[in-house]
Amino acid sequence: MDTTTITLNILQALQAMSLFELIGALAGVIGVWLAARQSVWTWPLGLVSVAMYVVVFYDARLYADMGLNAFYVVTSLYGWYVWLYGGKGHTERKVGRVGKLELLVLIILGTAFTLGLGYFLENYTDADLPYTDSATTAISLIGYWMMAKKRLENWIVWLVVDTVYVGVYTYKELYITSVLYFIFLILCVIGYRDWKKSLEEDKKAQLVA
Repeated sequence: MDTTTITLNILQALQAMSLFELIGALAGVIGVWLAARQSVWTWPLGLVSVAMYVVVFYDARLYADMGLNAFYVVTSLYGWYVWLYGGKGHTERKVGRVGKLELLVLIILGTAFTLGLGYFLENYTDADLPYTDSATTAISLIGYWMMAKKRLENWIVWLVVDTVYVGVYTYKELYITSVLYFIFLILCVIGYRDWKKSLEEDKKAQLVA
């Protein structure tokens, strides 16, 4: 595919892009940037983004992603609360690391979720890419849980799943959303770096105290 064809495809995608996808993409980028900065305002921005993408993914017949974003509406409220009051003495929560048992449980639940939802979507709906859709949904749920708990490793999880999403959304001709997830990849690197620095600074402060 030559450069001219690619440019025409992008222009056509921009023309066809719904207002929902535009708002969702913009709110998503700002929300993830705020998450990297550990700003609690990431959660209300996230609420706007996921609400828009419920509509976008329904139109694209990516039902697992649609359900995922509907679930995010609830978990965003939970994450908002935890970041504000989930620390010691109901103070702001600090960055931490995921425990071995917690990680094992998340992997088992994620695998079971992928197989179960993938089977359902493949056999009982007209969903496109049922198992890929289910796997990215499961991994995203794990990442979202880790982010709500302020686990450093959430950024690694998002880095993996966002790489897959770039390919999926390009395949589904959701070009703006594909670009959005490429930007997320960059923000994941920034987020991991900044959160790791914050974690190390908190540990040094505790040693001094």
